[in-house]
Amino acid sequence: MESDLVDKSGLKSANKNDIFIVSGNAKHLKDISQALISFYVVHAFQDVGKLSEALHHSHPAAIILDEELSPHGGLTVLQQLRRTESFSLIPVVFTAHQGNLEQIGASNALPLVRTLVKPYRFSALLKAISDQVNAHVEAQWKMMREPQRAALENTLSSFNSVADLIAEGKELPYADIQQSCEPLVAAVQSGNFKALLQGVRGHDNYSYVHSLRVATFLSLFGDHLGVKGNDMSILATGGVLHDVGKMMIPHQVLNKPGKLEPDELVVMRSHVTQTIDFLENTPGLPRGVTIIAGQHHEKLDGTGYPYGLKGKELNELARMAAIIDVFSALTDRRCYKDPMSPVQAMEIMEKMGPGHLDQHFLLSFKELLLDATSESDIH
Repeated sequence: MESDLVDKSGLKSANKNDIFIVSGNAKHLKDISQALISFYVVHAFQDVGKLSEALHHSHPAAIILDEELSPHGGLTVLQQLRRTESFSLIPVVFTAHQGNLEQIGASNALPLVRTLVKPYRFSALLKAISDQVNAHVEAQWKMMREPQRAALENTLSSFNSVADLIAEGKELPYADIQQSCEPLVAAVQSGNFKALLQGVRGHDNYSYVHSLRVATFLSLFGDHLGVKGNDMSILATGGVLHDVGKMMIPHQVLNKPGKLEPDELVVMRSHVTQTIDFLENTPGLPRGVTIIAGQHHEKLDGTGYPYGLKGKELNELARMAAIIDVFSALTDRRCYKDPMSPVQAMEIMEKMGPGHLDQHFLLSFKELLLDATSESDIH
């Protein structure tokens, strides 16, 4: 049988937030599309020809492929995807009914395929997509040089372990986190920080990506300012840990596109105090890490949170962390927004004025960006 999927595209990089959903069942297609629209940029297809045309133009981060698909069925399309070189590495979540054991077995035997048995929970679908996308991204780390490879693998492992510790009510082993950040500091000091930023593109754990980017830029900023030794370790670990309280924020608030309602804003801002509560029970935690975590949302005019600190109450670490957190948030990629360019981000930050960000540090950071990065480096 001639393939319905025509390979015209050559090798393409994935569009990091795009998910293709393919099903011949119109209700299933509509339900899944609407459920996922808050998390990804969703493209729905009932027709294999339309899917092929879309793949010609761009590759998604993952494909959700249902067994119900005309004319040959979803499994046939899945097998065609895996036989077509330029489509073969796109992660797929294949959905099928329990009774279709032959299809389930055949789909599970294919690479980069995760099979969900219908009916399934929406949370299971989200986890399957995320796991597939992340496995694909993390597999590419294996080809990186040291210390960049270790920097990504170690910080991800540490970040995931923090989520488990919070869930289990256990204290943080700071020495382990500090050790995991040593390759990150080494990569920054050797001028290889760009590989870290490029390596997390497309990773589906936004909180980890943001924290890794903050840790990288904060370490880079410190290196630029002449910070040495253990103080660099404080910057890196402070960046990785600065937002761990967000692990306790409901997903619908944390990932809501657009403006938060007043009650939602209260919940969102509580991530700072929850971070502090968690970190304060950590033996041997340097005060600098707590300052980065607790004060990166403070403003010089006292209008920040959670304490309303101002002026001289904010030390250098707090002032540096505020700049890096704002810059990273503006240049992060989210499902509901494209990243700003460094130039756009700096223009916005300069307009915030001296009441928000320390102007001396902001100028130093701008000089650092002009010397060390380009738009393609940090998106």
